[in-house]
Amino acid sequence: MARRFLFLLGSSRRDGNTELLARRAAEQLSDDVEQRWIHLAEHPLPDFEDRRHSGDGPRPEHENVTLLRDATLAATDLVIASPLYWYSVSAQTKRYLDHWSAWLRTPGVDFRAAMAGRTLWGVTALATETEVAEPLIGTLNHSAAYMGMRFGGVLLGNGSKPGDVLNDTEALARAKTFFAREAPLARFPGRD
Repeated sequence: MARRFLFLLGSSRRDGNTELLARRAAEQLSDDVEQRWIHLAEHPLPDFEDRRHSGDGPRPEHENVTLLRDATLAATDLVIASPLYWYSVSAQTKRYLDHWSAWLRTPGVDFRAAMAGRTLWGVTALATETEVAEPLIGTLNHSAAYMGMRFGGVLLGNGSKPGDVLNDTEALARAKTFFAREAPLARFPGRD
């Protein structure tokens, strides 16, 4: 199966450090790898409404929900490119992940089975020590594990002001081989 990468950009601004780092990593993909880039801020999702215990029932279709669900299902590799905000993913990214709960219950989609075996990757820029990114990494790893996906890890870069990440030579070096690795099946810590 040909690889199809979906890059979900979770920043509130274009061309931020996280996006710049993701684009550097994507430059290394071969020309036969399809790439689709979606700015979550340009396709806002409605607040997620958890209906699990009140009878799921049909949900009204929303153009951006359908766009993102279909794009997600079409991807072999899903890249969450979210800046580190308060030690985790951005609000736009979290709202997108919350909608996975609804997609798990969407008739005819079989979202969990469709995502099993695919790969989830992360890219983030932060302005402090990399250890504070553990909650973000955990969010993505656990989401992948729950879905039976592979987890390629998170490419971390340092940058605060626009363009700063391009001065992080170590992150740029890691970007050159980030997507070339074979990602293992995601696991919850402490479980075999």
